[in-house]
Order: sequence, then structure tokens, then C-alpha cells
Amino acid sequence: MSTIQLFVTEMLGTMMLLLLGCSVVANAILPRTKGVGVGASWLLINFGWGLAVFAGVFVAFKSGAHINPAVTVGLIASGAEEFGPGIPATAANAAIYIAGQMAGAFLGAVLTYLAYKRHFDQEAPGAAKLAVFSTGPEIRSYGWNLVTEIIGTFVLVFVVLSFANWPGDMGPLAVALLVLGIGASLGGPTGYAINPARDLGPRIAHALLPIRGKGSSDWSYAWVPVVGPLVGGVLAGLLAPVVAF
Repeated sequence: MSTIQLFVTEMLGTMMLLLLGCSVVANAILPRTKGVGVGASWLLINFGWGLAVFAGVFVAFKSGAHINPAVTVGLIASGAEEFGPGIPATAANAAIYIAGQMAGAFLGAVLTYLAYKRHFDQEAPGAAKLAVFSTGPEIRSYGWNLVTEIIGTFVLVFVVLSFANWPGDMGPLAVALLVLGIGASLGGPTGYAINPARDLGPRIAHALLPIRGKGSSDWSYAWVPVVGPLVGGVLAGLLAPVVAF
């Protein structure tokens, strides 16, 4: 794949991830949506994010479907020779992947805003509108919030890398179910970013978009869902070869 193809593939896959993921949150919590009317739950949001990953992985399949900088750095830490079939695992390619992921995350969040524009215009707490775009802790404790994101991302990347040792092929469904499981089990404290692009790209979109009554973008917390997933991804990458028989 050319540089442009790598960038566009990761961008589109991550865009699909964020469009569907942010939109399920919007449907669940913004005023006067169909989801609010039927009492949408945290479990619905988990399912929505899992299916968003399912779609994103399909779209970005040719590039290896990282759609997450933590996966990219995890592969580097694991000593992998390729990011995808015929794509060398180099620092230059990693930069292309991450740039595509960030651009896609931003675009996906913007599309969510356009899809739910009239609902964003309704009266609602600024924190609720930010929650459509980015994660936030239920109990703010930066150190422990960081630990939660490290653990959640470690599980994600470690299990994804372990898929290579499995003789079967569940493809995107396996990753979707994994993300659903992480959200249901480890998502409670921080909302499980487990992906730096997933949080930072939409947070930038929230800061730039003319959202009525949006309030703060909570930049004081923004480093946690970036640093935590990167650390978790590296730790998973370092440990993965130990169990690769």
C-alpha cells in the first residue's frame, strides 16, 4: 500500500469507529432522541461501541485495521515486522497510521455532531454534551484513572496480539466482542477510552465545533486517555512475545 492508501484506510476505519461510537452515546444521553425515550442504558453504549469497532475493522482491514495508536505502538513494542500484510513496521509508517487515526477520529466526531445537530441545540448540561465526544472519570483521581486506562488497554492490545496465535479466524467479530467485554467490565471508572485517537480527536472537535452550551472540553483530564492507552499498549506488546509459542 502507498503512503496515501495507508493514511486514508486508517482514517476511514477510525472515522467509522468514532461516528458510530460517539453517535450511540448521543442517542443514549442527548435530549429528545429515540434512545432516551426508551431508557437507553450503559450496556447499549457498550454494544454500540463494540459494533462500531466491528465496522471500523472491516473498513480498515487492508492496513491491518489498527484504528488505534495503542495497537500501533503495541505492535512495535512486540517486535512485529509488519503492521499488516506487506507493510513494514517502521517509525515512518507508524507516524502515518497515527496521523490517519487522529484525522479519522476528528472527522467521525464532526459527523456525529452533524447527525445530532438539533439535539445538541437542546438544553442539556455541558458535561453531557462533552460525554458524546470524550471520556471522563466518575471519580476524578488522575493516578488511579491512569491505572484503569492502562489496564483496559493492556487487555485490548494483549488479546488482539494473541489472536495471531489462534488457528481460527473470527476476524472483526472477535475484536468487537473484546471491546464489548472491556466496556462492560472495566469501563466503569473512566468510560474506557483505551484508544488515544478515540478520545483526543473528538475532544478537539468538541473544542472547535459551535455546540450550543457545550461548556469546557476538560483539557485538564485529556492527558489520561492518551498516556494510559499508550502505556498499556506498550506493556501488552512487550509481554505478547512471551506467550507466543
